[in-house]
Amino acid sequence: MKVLVTGGCGFIGSHTCDYFRREGWDVVAYDNMTKFELKRTGYREDAVRDYNWNLLGELGVERVREDIRDLEQLLDRSSGCDFLVHTAAQPAVTISMEDPLLDLSTNIQGTVNVLEAARRHNIPVVTCATIHVYGNWLNQELKETETRYVREPAAVDENAATMRGNLTPLHASKAAAEHYVKAYIDTYKVRAASFRLTGLYGPQQFGGEDHGWVANFSIRNVLGWPLTIYGTGKQVRDVLYATDVPTAFHAFFKNCEPGIYNIGGGPEHAISLIECIRLIDQTTGKPSEIQYAPDRHGDLRYFICDIHQAKTKLKWEPQVRPAQGVPRLIGWIKENRSLFST
Repeated sequence: MKVLVTGGCGFIGSHTCDYFRREGWDVVAYDNMTKFELKRTGYREDAVRDYNWNLLGELGVERVREDIRDLEQLLDRSSGCDFLVHTAAQPAVTISMEDPLLDLSTNIQGTVNVLEAARRHNIPVVTCATIHVYGNWLNQELKETETRYVREPAAVDENAATMRGNLTPLHASKAAAEHYVKAYIDTYKVRAASFRLTGLYGPQQFGGEDHGWVANFSIRNVLGWPLTIYGTGKQVRDVLYATDVPTAFHAFFKNCEPGIYNIGGGPEHAISLIECIRLIDQTTGKPSEIQYAPDRHGDLRYFICDIHQAKTKLKWEPQVRPAQGVPRLIGWIKENRSLFST
């Protein structure tokens, strides 16, 4: 079997390539190796960008330096594949606000190109959406405790309202891409799924203030850098450890039930920013230096997803809880701390 993973040298893409390679598949990592997500991190950009590229090379993954916005290249490279996993994206709200055309071309045109490749080659495809498609209307329906926001009922399923609240270009591009997934399912009978991912974290994640908050907080604690909380710190997410994501992709390939799925940790993996920082501090044995700043436009204060549909239709559920995953992430950061200091 052969799989092509777009964004294969990114965070989730690299874990996906690793997973399928260890399952005995031939794997193609398709990535344009852009650095725009790393510009404000303060990390060693070149070393960070090449880290997963080199890691995948050691695993025997075929690496292709191309852009998903180039349809002809994508069609050529995906010929002969049995499965497409689309993880390439512009993932940050902040970057979408600064460069909406980049956001549009990457998240919408790129996704349509991948769907078109799946249609022409008649193979199944999973694309990565986000909980941002729901908007941030849940911000208005919250109560506060000492350490977190709470809501009743706690979990949100796939039938909940989407695109409500204060929206950004990222909300729009991710929702539009998901509409195209549904259109390709209905019009062309493509075996496609859109995974609404939430709170991703784990090794190989070079998180900054724009995205990847669990990794960003962990990196800053290990290096002794201050971290910034935008808002109160009571914001809640159901976080999902990196190695649980490829198993969801594989579950779709095996069960092939087209549709829209919440893929997250669910209520048992929910954690607030404050609670996450406490877990990081306990793991490293030193307190984080915290700075507070106002809420940012488009930020989501609360989200816990209902993953019942993924459990029943795909036979998938997450395995790694925060108390296990955060220490693993911190161990990887300590082993690779030279990547983060310029």
